[in-house]
Amino acid sequence: MDLSLDLPTGPLAEAVLSAVRTTETPAVANHSVRSFLFAQLLAAHEGCLDDAAYDRDLLFAATALHDLGTGSLAKGEARFEVEGADLAADLLRQHHVPETDVDRVWEAIALHASTGIAERRGLLSYLTSEGVSADFGRNADVVAPHAQRIHAAYPRLAMVRSLVDAIVERAARSAAAAPRYSLGGELLRERRADGVTRLELAAATSPWGE
Repeated sequence: MDLSLDLPTGPLAEAVLSAVRTTETPAVANHSVRSFLFAQLLAAHEGCLDDAAYDRDLLFAATALHDLGTGSLAKGEARFEVEGADLAADLLRQHHVPETDVDRVWEAIALHASTGIAERRGLLSYLTSEGVSADFGRNADVVAPHAQRIHAAYPRLAMVRSLVDAIVERAARSAAAAPRYSLGGELLRERRADGVTRLELAAATSPWGE
């Protein structure tokens, strides 16, 4: 695939980028955009671009907004994936996105950290989860030919630490935001117990680093 770094355009795409860039840390915002670019590469690799279920604009919305629950709009009243999905759905409705598509994006965001479930909930949920995972090093061989260009345009900026900081800070706000065995809950417990999380330690062996 001859990857273009051009992102979707139009009022919805502009609103998505604005929400990401004004409410998330620069490191998390860059991660969100990289997740979209990696998801496109994986979709091309797997021959999904001509699939009737493939929608580039919805994929951009889901991947770019998947960590909205770690940003300044999130109150820490629910696990960050769900809070982010709710915030994303509100934004899409403001732009008159059909409710069936709003629901697809909501599900993709809510399940993006749920390996073993996301891939069974349709192409959008699958590609969103895989695009996010690729930015942590999963399927690195598939995206590696384009990784240098993507990282040059959207630097990592110690993304893993920045993201974990944001998730843990919101998870600490309420019990509902940190249920046992949720990603936020486990990161919070690891930080409190050990001062560092397994996700941060794993970044040392990721092909992209932190």
